[in-house]
Amino acid sequence: MNNGNNNSIIIYTDGASRGNPGKSGIGVVIKNSDNKIIHRIKKYFPRLTNNQAEYQALIIALDYVCNNNIKKARFFTDSQLLSNQINGNWKVKHPEIIKLYQEAYKLTKKLDEFKIAYIPREENSEADSLANMAIDEYS
Repeated sequence: MNNGNNNSIIIYTDGASRGNPGKSGIGVVIKNSDNKIIHRIKKYFPRLTNNQAEYQALIIALDYVCNNNIKKARFFTDSQLLSNQINGNWKVKHPEIIKLYQEAYKLTKKLDEFKIAYIPREENSEADSLANMAIDEYS
């Protein structure tokens, strides 16, 4: 898929964990500039913390963007920790999160334009549903 380098896509990400750590899932909803869903991703992980799941959702979405030659993307997450750490507002201290942060940061540098913002959980229901579906289907 080539989205064209001039159009920005919109991506909603979410990670869920039942138990912390515990059975986890991620959900990603990718929309074009007309707000139409062009791709959905869900994936199960046997044991992550909620914050690790949030980072995995971002990394998987960034992988998709990079692998599909998309150069501009706006991300939305209901994780204040994720958005504040990626935006450089909060320090990353936990050793496992540092690794995930570095992986995500490296992928963001492949884009011409990358933005991530926090949104309330109720505005992220599609990605949240996918994350929970992944847990329900694969656990």
